[in-house]
Amino acid sequence: MNTTPAYGAVSPAVPPWLNKGDNAWQMTASTLVGLQSMPGLVILYASIVKKKWAVNSAFMALYAFAAVLICWVLVCYRMAFGDELLPFWGKGAPALGQKFLVQQAKVPESNHTTEGGGWEIVEPFYPMATLVYFQFTFAAITMILLAGSVLGRMNIKAWMAFVPLWLVFSYTVGAFSLWGGGFLYHWGVIDYSGGYVIHLSSGIAGFTAAYWVGPRLKSDRERFPPNNVLLMLAGAGLLWMGWSGFNGGAPYAANIDASMAVLNTNICAATSLLVWTSLDVVFFGKPSVIGAVQGMMTGLVCITPGAGLVQSWAAIVMGILSGSIPWVSMMILHKKSTLLQKVDDTLGVFHTHAVAGLLGGLLTGLFAEPKLCELILPESNTRGAFYGGNGGKQFLKQLVAALFVAGWNLVSTTLILLAIRLFIPLRMPDEELAIGDDAVHGEEAYALWGDGEKYDPTKHGWNTSSYAQDIAPSPYVNGARGVTIDL
Repeated sequence: MNTTPAYGAVSPAVPPWLNKGDNAWQMTASTLVGLQSMPGLVILYASIVKKKWAVNSAFMALYAFAAVLICWVLVCYRMAFGDELLPFWGKGAPALGQKFLVQQAKVPESNHTTEGGGWEIVEPFYPMATLVYFQFTFAAITMILLAGSVLGRMNIKAWMAFVPLWLVFSYTVGAFSLWGGGFLYHWGVIDYSGGYVIHLSSGIAGFTAAYWVGPRLKSDRERFPPNNVLLMLAGAGLLWMGWSGFNGGAPYAANIDASMAVLNTNICAATSLLVWTSLDVVFFGKPSVIGAVQGMMTGLVCITPGAGLVQSWAAIVMGILSGSIPWVSMMILHKKSTLLQKVDDTLGVFHTHAVAGLLGGLLTGLFAEPKLCELILPESNTRGAFYGGNGGKQFLKQLVAALFVAGWNLVSTTLILLAIRLFIPLRMPDEELAIGDDAVHGEEAYALWGDGEKYDPTKHGWNTSSYAQDIAPSPYVNGARGVTIDL
Protein backbone atom coordinates (compact mmCIF):
# COMPACT_ATOMS: atom_id res chain seq x y z
CA MET A 1 0.00 0.00 0.00
CA ASN A 2 1.40 3.37 -1.04
CA THR A 3 1.49 6.15 1.53
CA THR A 4 1.04 9.82 0.80
CA PRO A 5 4.15 12.01 0.92
CA ALA A 6 2.86 13.62 4.14
CA TYR A 7 3.52 10.35 5.96
CA GLY A 8 6.80 9.50 4.31
CA ALA A 9 10.40 10.46 5.02
CA VAL A 10 10.44 13.40 2.66
CA SER A 11 13.02 15.60 4.39
CA PRO A 12 16.02 15.36 6.70
CA ALA A 13 13.67 16.43 9.53
CA VAL A 14 11.74 13.16 9.15
CA PRO A 15 14.23 10.28 9.59
CA PRO A 16 13.05 6.68 9.07
CA TRP A 17 12.87 5.97 12.82
CA LEU A 18 10.57 8.91 13.61
CA ASN A 19 6.97 8.04 14.45
CA LYS A 20 5.06 11.28 14.01
CA GLY A 21 2.12 10.11 16.11
CA ASP A 22 4.31 9.13 19.05
CA ASN A 23 6.27 12.36 18.80
CA ALA A 24 3.12 14.48 18.63
CA TRP A 25 1.58 12.72 21.63
CA GLN A 26 4.77 12.93 23.68
CA MET A 27 5.10 16.66 23.08
CA THR A 28 1.41 17.09 23.89
CA ALA A 29 1.82 15.08 27.09
CA SER A 30 4.85 17.22 27.98
CA THR A 31 2.79 20.36 27.53
CA LEU A 32 -0.02 18.95 29.68
CA VAL A 33 2.40 18.16 32.50
CA GLY A 34 4.00 21.57 32.11
CA LEU A 35 0.57 23.20 32.40
CA GLN A 36 0.08 21.38 35.71
CA SER A 37 2.91 23.50 37.09
CA MET A 38 2.60 26.61 34.94
CA PRO A 39 0.00 27.86 35.58
CA GLY A 40 -1.76 25.03 37.48
CA LEU A 41 0.19 24.89 40.74
CA VAL A 42 1.12 28.58 40.50
CA ILE A 43 -2.61 29.40 40.56
CA LEU A 44 -3.44 26.77 43.19
CA TYR A 45 -0.67 27.89 45.55
CA ALA A 46 -1.48 31.58 45.09
CA SER A 47 -5.14 31.04 45.96
CA ILE A 48 -5.06 28.32 48.63
CA VAL A 49 -2.85 30.33 51.01
CA LYS A 50 -3.62 33.36 53.14
CA LYS A 51 -3.85 36.56 51.08
CA LYS A 52 -0.62 37.98 52.44
CA TRP A 53 1.33 34.99 51.02
CA ALA A 54 -0.27 34.75 47.56
CA VAL A 55 2.57 36.41 45.63
CA ASN A 56 5.35 34.61 47.50
CA SER A 57 3.72 31.19 47.07
CA ALA A 58 3.15 31.72 43.35
CA PHE A 59 6.70 33.01 42.88
CA MET A 60 8.25 29.98 44.58
CA ALA A 61 6.56 27.78 41.99
CA LEU A 62 7.42 30.10 39.10
CA TYR A 63 11.09 30.28 40.09
CA ALA A 64 11.37 26.51 40.53
CA PHE A 65 9.95 25.85 37.06
CA ALA A 66 12.53 28.10 35.39
CA ALA A 67 15.50 27.05 37.53
CA VAL A 68 14.83 23.33 37.10
CA LEU A 69 14.76 23.65 33.30
CA ILE A 70 18.19 25.28 33.12
CA CYS A 71 19.73 22.84 35.61
CA TRP A 72 18.07 19.96 33.74
CA VAL A 73 19.64 20.67 30.36
CA LEU A 74 23.01 21.71 31.84
CA VAL A 75 23.66 18.55 33.85
CA CYS A 76 20.69 16.83 35.49
CA TYR A 77 18.99 15.07 32.57
CA ARG A 78 21.98 12.84 31.96
CA MET A 79 22.44 12.30 35.70
CA ALA A 80 18.93 10.81 35.65
CA PHE A 81 18.83 9.14 32.21
CA GLY A 82 22.41 8.96 30.97
CA ASP A 83 25.34 6.57 31.36
CA GLU A 84 25.88 4.95 34.74
CA LEU A 85 28.22 6.52 37.27
CA LEU A 86 26.96 4.52 40.25
CA PRO A 87 24.13 1.95 40.50
CA PHE A 88 21.84 4.78 41.63
CA TRP A 89 23.28 7.75 39.71
CA GLY A 90 24.14 8.69 36.15
CA LYS A 91 27.04 10.73 34.78
CA GLY A 92 26.16 14.40 34.59
CA ALA A 93 26.68 16.16 31.26
CA PRO A 94 24.95 18.84 29.18
CA ALA A 95 21.96 17.97 26.99
CA LEU A 96 22.34 20.97 24.70
CA GLY A 97 24.15 19.97 21.50
CA GLN A 98 22.09 19.34 18.40
CA LYS A 99 24.00 16.10 17.70
CA PHE A 100 22.67 14.73 20.99
CA LEU A 101 19.16 16.21 20.76
CA VAL A 102 18.19 15.23 17.19
CA GLN A 103 19.22 11.58 17.45
CA GLN A 104 16.67 8.90 18.29
CA ALA A 105 15.81 8.97 21.98
CA LYS A 106 17.12 6.19 24.19
CA VAL A 107 17.88 5.45 27.81
CA PRO A 108 21.35 3.83 27.56
CA GLU A 109 21.35 1.98 30.88
CA SER A 110 17.92 0.39 30.30
CA ASN A 111 19.45 -2.60 28.51
CA HIS A 112 17.68 -5.73 29.71
CA THR A 113 17.10 -9.30 28.60
CA THR A 114 13.81 -10.23 26.97
CA GLU A 115 11.79 -13.37 27.56
CA GLY A 116 13.34 -14.86 24.42
CA GLY A 117 16.86 -14.34 25.72
CA GLY A 118 17.71 -11.29 23.59
CA TRP A 119 18.56 -7.77 24.64
CA GLU A 120 16.28 -4.77 24.55
CA ILE A 121 16.70 -1.07 25.30
CA VAL A 122 14.20 1.73 25.87
CA GLU A 123 14.36 3.57 22.54
CA PRO A 124 11.22 5.58 21.67
CA PHE A 125 10.49 6.61 18.09
CA TYR A 126 11.13 10.32 18.49
CA PRO A 127 14.16 12.57 19.06
CA MET A 128 16.05 12.97 22.29
CA ALA A 129 14.88 16.59 22.52
CA THR A 130 11.33 15.36 23.09
CA LEU A 131 12.40 13.01 25.89
CA VAL A 132 14.57 15.65 27.56
CA TYR A 133 11.67 18.10 27.72
CA PHE A 134 9.12 15.49 28.80
CA GLN A 135 11.27 14.40 31.71
CA PHE A 136 12.00 18.01 32.65
CA THR A 137 8.30 18.64 33.30
CA PHE A 138 8.32 15.78 35.83
CA ALA A 139 11.39 17.13 37.59
CA ALA A 140 9.83 20.61 37.75
CA ILE A 141 6.52 19.50 39.22
CA THR A 142 8.33 17.42 41.86
CA MET A 143 10.17 20.52 43.02
CA ILE A 144 6.99 22.61 43.07
CA LEU A 145 5.05 19.96 45.01
CA LEU A 146 7.83 19.96 47.61
CA ALA A 147 7.40 23.73 47.96
CA GLY A 148 3.88 23.20 49.28
CA SER A 149 5.34 22.06 52.60
CA VAL A 150 7.24 25.29 53.28
CA LEU A 151 4.90 27.98 51.98
CA GLY A 152 4.39 31.03 54.17
CA ARG A 153 7.78 31.26 55.86
CA MET A 154 10.79 29.92 53.88
CA ASN A 155 13.37 32.56 53.05
CA ILE A 156 13.06 33.09 49.29
CA LYS A 157 16.85 33.30 48.93
CA ALA A 158 17.26 29.96 50.69
CA TRP A 159 14.64 28.50 48.33
CA MET A 160 16.56 29.83 45.33
CA ALA A 161 19.66 27.99 46.52
CA PHE A 162 17.76 24.86 47.52
CA VAL A 163 16.12 24.17 44.14
CA PRO A 164 19.23 23.34 42.08
CA LEU A 165 20.94 21.50 44.94
CA TRP A 166 17.95 19.26 45.65
CA LEU A 167 17.50 18.54 41.96
CA VAL A 168 21.12 17.44 41.61
CA PHE A 169 21.56 15.47 44.82
CA SER A 170 18.10 14.05 45.42
CA TYR A 171 15.76 13.95 42.43
CA THR A 172 18.28 12.56 39.94
CA VAL A 173 19.07 9.64 42.27
CA GLY A 174 15.46 8.45 42.44
CA ALA A 175 14.92 9.03 38.71
CA PHE A 176 18.03 7.09 37.67
CA SER A 177 17.45 4.27 40.13
CA LEU A 178 13.85 3.62 39.04
CA TRP A 179 13.60 4.94 35.48
CA GLY A 180 17.08 5.51 34.06
CA GLY A 181 18.41 1.96 34.29
CA GLY A 182 19.60 1.97 37.89
CA PHE A 183 19.57 -0.88 40.35
CA LEU A 184 15.86 -0.65 41.23
CA TYR A 185 14.91 -0.59 37.54
CA HIS A 186 16.84 -3.79 36.85
CA TRP A 187 15.57 -5.39 40.04
CA GLY A 188 12.06 -5.06 38.65
CA VAL A 189 10.52 -2.41 40.91
CA ILE A 190 7.41 -0.85 39.34
CA ASP A 191 6.98 2.91 39.24
CA TYR A 192 4.91 3.50 36.15
CA SER A 193 4.86 7.30 36.21
CA GLY A 194 6.33 8.61 39.46
CA GLY A 195 4.55 7.40 42.57
CA TYR A 196 7.98 7.03 44.16
CA VAL A 197 10.23 9.22 41.98
CA ILE A 198 7.90 12.22 42.25
CA HIS A 199 5.29 11.90 44.98
CA LEU A 200 6.99 9.89 47.72
CA SER A 201 10.13 11.97 47.13
CA SER A 202 8.37 15.34 47.29
CA GLY A 203 6.31 14.30 50.32
CA ILE A 204 9.27 13.07 52.38
CA ALA A 205 11.59 15.87 51.26
CA GLY A 206 8.87 18.48 51.87
CA PHE A 207 8.20 17.18 55.37
CA THR A 208 11.94 17.14 56.11
CA ALA A 209 12.32 20.68 54.78
CA ALA A 210 9.37 21.86 56.89
CA TYR A 211 11.11 20.49 59.97
CA TRP A 212 14.40 22.29 59.29
CA VAL A 213 12.89 25.56 58.07
CA GLY A 214 10.65 25.82 61.12
CA PRO A 215 6.98 26.75 61.50
CA ARG A 216 4.92 29.70 60.34
CA LEU A 217 3.86 32.35 62.80
CA LYS A 218 1.45 31.05 65.42
CA SER A 219 -1.31 33.29 64.04
CA ASP A 220 -0.81 31.85 60.54
CA ARG A 221 -0.85 28.25 61.74
CA GLU A 222 -4.07 28.80 63.65
CA ARG A 223 -5.83 30.67 60.85
CA PHE A 224 -4.71 30.18 57.26
CA PRO A 225 -7.83 30.51 55.07
CA PRO A 226 -7.56 30.37 51.27
CA ASN A 227 -7.84 33.81 49.72
CA ASN A 228 -9.75 32.62 46.64
CA VAL A 229 -11.51 29.24 46.64
CA LEU A 230 -12.80 29.54 43.08
CA LEU A 231 -9.34 30.31 41.71
CA MET A 232 -8.04 27.37 43.72
CA LEU A 233 -10.50 25.14 41.85
CA ALA A 234 -9.19 26.48 38.54
CA GLY A 235 -5.66 25.45 39.53
CA ALA A 236 -6.91 22.07 40.72
CA GLY A 237 -8.73 21.57 37.43
CA LEU A 238 -5.55 22.18 35.45
CA LEU A 239 -3.80 19.70 37.70
CA TRP A 240 -6.43 17.00 37.15
CA MET A 241 -6.71 17.38 33.39
CA GLY A 242 -2.94 17.64 33.03
CA TRP A 243 -2.58 14.25 34.70
CA SER A 244 -3.71 12.62 31.45
CA GLY A 245 -0.36 13.70 30.04
CA PHE A 246 1.40 12.82 33.30
CA ASN A 247 0.38 9.16 33.21
CA GLY A 248 -0.57 8.91 29.54
CA GLY A 249 2.93 9.92 28.47
CA ALA A 250 4.70 7.35 30.64
CA PRO A 251 4.79 4.56 27.98
CA TYR A 252 6.77 6.93 25.69
CA ALA A 253 4.30 6.15 22.89
CA ALA A 254 0.71 6.70 21.79
CA ASN A 255 -0.17 3.07 22.42
CA ILE A 256 -2.91 1.05 24.12
CA ASP A 257 -1.15 1.19 27.47
CA ALA A 258 -1.33 5.00 27.36
CA SER A 259 -5.08 4.72 26.84
CA MET A 260 -5.44 2.43 29.86
CA ALA A 261 -3.37 4.81 31.95
CA VAL A 262 -5.49 7.86 31.07
CA LEU A 263 -8.77 6.07 31.83
CA ASN A 264 -7.53 4.58 35.11
CA THR A 265 -6.11 7.95 36.19
CA ASN A 266 -9.47 9.66 35.91
CA ILE A 267 -11.41 6.76 37.47
CA CYS A 268 -9.18 6.70 40.54
CA ALA A 269 -9.21 10.49 40.95
CA ALA A 270 -13.00 10.69 40.75
CA THR A 271 -13.47 7.81 43.19
CA SER A 272 -11.02 9.27 45.67
CA LEU A 273 -12.65 12.71 45.53
CA LEU A 274 -16.07 11.22 46.23
CA VAL A 275 -14.81 9.08 49.11
CA TRP A 276 -12.96 12.00 50.74
CA THR A 277 -16.01 14.24 50.36
CA SER A 278 -18.28 11.56 51.81
CA LEU A 279 -16.03 11.20 54.85
CA ASP A 280 -16.10 14.98 55.34
CA VAL A 281 -19.91 14.90 55.27
CA VAL A 282 -20.14 11.96 57.67
CA PHE A 283 -17.69 13.33 60.24
CA PHE A 284 -18.04 17.11 59.86
CA GLY A 285 -21.59 17.46 58.59
CA LYS A 286 -20.74 19.32 55.38
CA PRO A 287 -18.62 18.83 52.26
CA SER A 288 -15.40 20.82 52.00
CA VAL A 289 -14.16 22.18 48.68
CA ILE A 290 -10.57 22.07 49.94
CA GLY A 291 -11.21 18.50 51.07
CA ALA A 292 -12.51 17.58 47.63
CA VAL A 293 -9.32 18.96 46.06
CA GLN A 294 -7.22 16.96 48.51
CA GLY A 295 -9.21 13.82 47.70
CA MET A 296 -8.71 14.45 43.99
CA MET A 297 -4.99 14.87 44.59
CA THR A 298 -4.56 11.68 46.62
CA GLY A 299 -6.42 9.71 43.95
CA LEU A 300 -4.19 11.06 41.19
CA VAL A 301 -1.08 10.36 43.24
CA CYS A 302 -2.14 6.84 44.24
CA ILE A 303 -2.85 5.63 40.69
CA THR A 304 0.38 7.08 39.29
CA PRO A 305 2.76 4.17 40.08
CA GLY A 306 0.42 1.66 38.43
CA ALA A 307 -1.80 3.66 36.04
CA GLY A 308 -1.22 1.54 32.93
CA LEU A 309 -0.66 -1.73 34.79
CA VAL A 310 -3.85 -2.29 36.77
CA GLN A 311 -7.36 -3.12 35.63
CA SER A 312 -10.01 -0.44 35.89
CA TRP A 313 -11.84 -2.19 38.72
CA ALA A 314 -8.55 -2.04 40.64
CA ALA A 315 -8.40 1.71 39.91
CA ILE A 316 -11.74 2.05 41.76
CA VAL A 317 -10.37 0.06 44.71
CA MET A 318 -7.27 2.24 44.74
CA GLY A 319 -9.51 5.32 44.64
CA ILE A 320 -11.50 4.12 47.64
CA LEU A 321 -8.32 3.54 49.62
CA SER A 322 -6.63 6.78 48.50
CA GLY A 323 -9.72 8.73 49.51
CA SER A 324 -9.82 7.17 52.97
CA ILE A 325 -6.31 6.24 54.21
CA PRO A 326 -4.73 9.69 53.60
CA TRP A 327 -7.93 11.22 55.03
CA VAL A 328 -7.38 9.25 58.23
CA SER A 329 -3.68 10.16 58.34
CA MET A 330 -4.48 13.85 57.88
CA MET A 331 -7.64 14.24 59.96
CA ILE A 332 -7.03 11.74 62.78
CA LEU A 333 -3.44 10.53 63.04
CA HIS A 334 -2.02 14.00 62.45
CA LYS A 335 -3.84 15.35 65.50
CA LYS A 336 -2.61 12.49 67.69
CA SER A 337 1.04 12.50 66.59
CA THR A 338 3.47 14.80 68.40
CA LEU A 339 5.88 14.76 65.45
CA LEU A 340 3.22 15.58 62.86
CA GLN A 341 1.91 18.36 65.07
CA LYS A 342 5.38 19.80 65.58
CA VAL A 343 6.32 19.90 61.88
CA ASP A 344 4.43 22.65 60.05
CA ASP A 345 3.70 21.07 56.66
CA THR A 346 1.72 23.99 55.18
CA LEU A 347 -0.38 22.15 52.59
CA GLY A 348 -0.14 18.66 54.08
CA VAL A 349 2.14 17.40 51.30
CA PHE A 350 3.23 14.52 53.52
CA HIS A 351 -0.33 13.18 53.57
CA THR A 352 -1.36 13.94 50.00
CA HIS A 353 1.89 12.84 48.35
CA ALA A 354 4.08 10.73 50.64
CA VAL A 355 1.24 8.68 52.14
CA ALA A 356 -0.71 8.47 48.88
CA GLY A 357 2.43 7.74 46.83
CA LEU A 358 3.53 4.96 49.17
CA LEU A 359 -0.01 3.57 49.17
CA GLY A 360 -0.10 3.56 45.37
CA GLY A 361 3.27 1.85 45.08
CA LEU A 362 2.25 -0.92 47.46
CA LEU A 363 -1.16 -1.36 45.84
CA THR A 364 0.56 -1.64 42.46
CA GLY A 365 2.52 -4.49 44.00
CA LEU A 366 -0.84 -6.13 44.71
CA PHE A 367 -2.87 -5.30 41.59
CA ALA A 368 -0.36 -5.16 38.68
CA GLU A 369 -2.04 -7.31 36.02
CA PRO A 370 0.31 -9.75 34.19
CA LYS A 371 -0.93 -9.06 30.64
CA LEU A 372 -0.76 -5.30 31.13
CA CYS A 373 2.73 -5.64 32.63
CA GLU A 374 3.87 -7.45 29.49
CA LEU A 375 2.94 -4.41 27.41
CA ILE A 376 5.58 -2.13 28.93
CA LEU A 377 7.71 -3.49 31.80
CA PRO A 378 11.28 -4.69 31.21
CA GLU A 379 11.01 -7.64 33.61
CA SER A 380 9.15 -10.59 32.11
CA ASN A 381 6.50 -12.41 34.17
CA THR A 382 5.89 -9.39 36.40
CA ARG A 383 2.64 -9.46 38.36
CA GLY A 384 1.06 -8.23 41.55
CA ALA A 385 0.56 -10.44 44.59
CA PHE A 386 -3.19 -10.63 43.83
CA TYR A 387 -2.39 -12.72 40.72
CA GLY A 388 -0.26 -15.32 42.50
CA GLY A 389 3.03 -16.65 41.14
CA ASN A 390 5.94 -14.40 42.05
CA GLY A 391 3.59 -11.52 42.93
CA GLY A 392 4.49 -11.72 46.61
CA LYS A 393 8.11 -10.90 45.75
CA GLN A 394 6.90 -7.94 43.73
CA PHE A 395 5.12 -6.51 46.75
CA LEU A 396 8.30 -6.82 48.82
CA LYS A 397 10.30 -5.12 46.06
CA GLN A 398 7.86 -2.23 46.13
CA LEU A 399 8.29 -1.92 49.89
CA VAL A 400 12.09 -2.00 49.77
CA ALA A 401 12.17 0.61 47.00
CA ALA A 402 9.91 2.88 49.04
CA LEU A 403 12.26 2.63 52.00
CA PHE A 404 15.25 3.52 49.80
CA VAL A 405 13.53 6.54 48.21
CA ALA A 406 12.23 7.80 51.56
CA GLY A 407 15.59 7.31 53.28
CA TRP A 408 17.58 8.99 50.53
CA ASN A 409 15.28 12.01 50.48
CA LEU A 410 15.33 12.34 54.25
CA VAL A 411 19.13 12.35 54.41
CA SER A 412 19.87 14.37 51.27
CA THR A 413 17.30 17.07 52.04
CA THR A 414 18.65 17.40 55.57
CA LEU A 415 22.26 17.76 54.41
CA ILE A 416 21.34 20.27 51.70
CA LEU A 417 19.40 22.49 54.11
CA LEU A 418 22.06 22.32 56.79
CA ALA A 419 24.64 23.41 54.21
CA ILE A 420 22.48 26.30 53.01
CA ARG A 421 21.84 27.34 56.61
CA LEU A 422 25.54 28.08 57.00
CA PHE A 423 25.17 30.99 54.56
CA ILE A 424 21.48 31.91 54.39
CA PRO A 425 18.78 31.76 57.09
CA LEU A 426 16.18 29.16 56.10
CA ARG A 427 13.26 31.01 57.67
CA MET A 428 12.21 34.61 57.16
CA PRO A 429 12.53 36.93 60.18
CA ASP A 430 9.36 37.41 62.20
CA GLU A 431 9.02 41.00 61.01
CA GLU A 432 8.68 39.83 57.40
CA LEU A 433 6.41 36.95 58.40
CA ALA A 434 4.02 39.39 60.03
CA ILE A 435 3.72 41.47 56.85
CA GLY A 436 4.00 38.90 54.07
CA ASP A 437 4.32 39.61 50.36
CA ASP A 438 4.87 43.34 50.66
CA ALA A 439 7.90 42.81 52.91
CA VAL A 440 9.37 39.99 50.79
CA HIS A 441 8.66 41.18 47.26
CA GLY A 442 7.38 44.74 47.57
CA GLU A 443 4.23 43.53 45.81
CA GLU A 444 0.77 42.39 46.84
CA ALA A 445 -1.66 40.04 45.14
CA TYR A 446 -4.68 42.31 44.98
CA ALA A 447 -4.68 46.01 44.07
CA LEU A 448 -8.30 46.92 44.75
CA TRP A 449 -7.88 50.61 45.47
CA GLY A 450 -7.43 52.84 42.46
CA ASP A 451 -4.18 52.51 40.54
CA GLY A 452 -2.59 49.85 42.69
CA GLU A 453 -2.36 52.02 45.79
CA LYS A 454 -2.65 50.40 49.19
CA TYR A 455 -5.85 50.67 51.16
CA ASP A 456 -6.08 53.87 53.15
CA PRO A 457 -9.26 54.22 55.24
CA THR A 458 -9.07 58.02 55.08
CA LYS A 459 -9.19 57.86 51.28
CA HIS A 460 -11.07 54.67 50.54
CA GLY A 461 -13.44 54.23 53.49
CA TRP A 462 -17.17 53.87 52.96
CA ASN A 463 -17.98 57.03 54.96
CA THR A 464 -15.57 59.47 53.34
CA SER A 465 -16.86 62.51 51.52
CA SER A 466 -15.10 61.51 48.30
CA TYR A 467 -17.05 58.25 48.20
CA ALA A 468 -20.37 60.11 48.46
CA GLN A 469 -19.36 62.52 45.71
CA ASP A 470 -18.10 59.89 43.31
CA ILE A 471 -21.07 57.53 43.48
CA ALA A 472 -24.65 58.41 42.60
CA PRO A 473 -27.83 56.29 42.31
CA SER A 474 -28.54 54.80 38.90
CA PRO A 475 -31.06 56.76 36.81
CA TYR A 476 -32.21 53.51 35.23
CA VAL A 477 -35.10 52.90 37.61
CA ASN A 478 -36.64 50.07 35.63
CA GLY A 479 -33.37 48.50 34.63
CA ALA A 480 -30.52 46.93 36.56
CA ARG A 481 -30.28 48.46 40.01
CA GLY A 482 -26.91 49.49 41.35
CA VAL A 483 -24.55 52.41 41.25
CA THR A 484 -22.84 54.38 38.54
CA ILE A 485 -19.35 55.75 39.01
CA ASP A 486 -18.53 59.15 37.59
CA LEU A 487 -15.25 58.60 35.71
